[in-house]
Amino acid sequence: MTETQLKCTTRHVRIFTARVENDDLITDQNHLTLDLDPDNEFLWTDNVIAKVNTRFRELVDSYAGNELTDYNLRRIGSEIEGTIRQLLQAGEISYNPECRVLNYSMGLPRTPELL
Repeated sequence: MTETQLKCTTRHVRIFTARVENDDLITDQNHLTLDLDPDNEFLWTDNVIAKVNTRFRELVDSYAGNELTDYNLRRIGSEIEGTIRQLLQAGEISYNPECRVLNYSMGLPRTPELL
């Protein structure tokens, strides 16, 4: 019997019950993998990615001992989306002007003229 891979997909976050091996996802019910901003909508620094990864680990740890369900993964994904919105509003990340489709999914950019 094969294990079913659980996943959460939001606009800017994908979470899988899998680990990455040789650029392939291998189903692993004991491991969560975060794919952050798969469409490259934002410009990221290593420091900000580390903040998001830290928040992800905190959320995963907060569910320790609970059954791993689609619902719990969606809650974690939604929380990470909220973190991304906060980072954008704080100016720690910005929209990527080279993105395939620039749709301002988290709201219009904050400029001095709009504040």
